[in-house]
Amino acid sequence: MDQRISFITLAVADLDATRAFYVDGLGWTPELFVPGEVLMIKAGEHLVLSFWAEAGFEAEVGTIRRGAGIVPITLSHNLATTEEVDEVLATARAAGADPVHDGEQRDWGGYSGYFGDPDGYRWEIAYNPQDIGQMVIP
Repeated sequence: MDQRISFITLAVADLDATRAFYVDGLGWTPELFVPGEVLMIKAGEHLVLSFWAEAGFEAEVGTIRRGAGIVPITLSHNLATTEEVDEVLATARAAGADPVHDGEQRDWGGYSGYFGDPDGYRWEIAYNPQDIGQMVIP
């Protein structure tokens, strides 16, 4: 079996708010948008980030776990410099991200900050000088 991920699918409560955040706010380009159903964005050479309205997600995949706290997943966007990290965090803040945690030096040797999208998914925006971090920079 190939070692890769083709789609990351996230269930969202309000697909219109998700589209407004990612497309209008962050400036991402949709590959497919079916109102009330799904938004798909090409996020890498062979990777699609898919946002699926909760009802359709639950009908096919199963009941979504709900409760207090943040969603137990982070998505990461790695960049080549700390300045680029700060620029992306500023763009997310302008797009209405909440919360936004500014970039800071991390114990693991890099620099990162976080923002939340309309459904609470946390994005880590990072500069990682180690080999594993540099491996994912285009």
